[in-house]
Amino acid sequence: MVMSVTVEKIKSAEEKKIFVRDKFAAISNKYDFLNSLLSLKVDMYWRWVTTRQLKEFPDGSVLDLCAGTLPLSLELTRQAKKRTVVAVDFCEDMLRSGLKTLPDDERRNRIGAVCGDGEEIPVASGKFWGVTVAFGVRNLANTEKGLAEMYRVLKPGGKLLILEFSRPRNTFFKPIYNFYLNRILPKVAGLVSGDKEAYEYLARSIAEFYEPEELQAMIREAGFSDQYCRPLTMGIVTVYVGIK
Repeated sequence: MVMSVTVEKIKSAEEKKIFVRDKFAAISNKYDFLNSLLSLKVDMYWRWVTTRQLKEFPDGSVLDLCAGTLPLSLELTRQAKKRTVVAVDFCEDMLRSGLKTLPDDERRNRIGAVCGDGEEIPVASGKFWGVTVAFGVRNLANTEKGLAEMYRVLKPGGKLLILEFSRPRNTFFKPIYNFYLNRILPKVAGLVSGDKEAYEYLARSIAEFYEPEELQAMIREAGFSDQYCRPLTMGIVTVYVGIK
């Protein structure tokens, strides 16, 4: 029997996994459109900045974890013409939606999609020069376990890049952003996607997520060195970098 979980009833790691997978499956066909609409296409800049951090590995293989509909995989292959990407996500519907919209060019041959759990990555240890996660760490049921897996699959000297939502600290901008995130975004996204709860979860997950300093400490505890973070767009998102 399939268990249905609402955002208010999430009490365990397994329930969170079920909820997140179900919600992403429900909005998969409109996910990319809503990302562009709700961020005014600034999300494209965020992915560009993140991917630029891997410029020293133009020929290596990269793991795009929590790859969703593959927007970061596409940017990874756009910036480096010889780079290959293994895109892993535990929501098959998201991967299928992404594969359907891949451009009809050679990048199709350099992106391989795999349905798998970010806390039990189905690849060998020490395989990748880079691991990227865009807006996915927040959805992991066990962040420490996920970070340990990211460390495991990287080659020595490889780089971890996490692009994740954060909370602005500017005293003028913070209340404006919070009003948009909690009042405007769920209503607009709910009308377009037909699933308001998915975007109420988005606002809640951002509010409850770690401060940048806390996530940095967790990255360091997972074994990464030379780690640092860079806020973008007045702190709406943050890019985290760690070296194995």
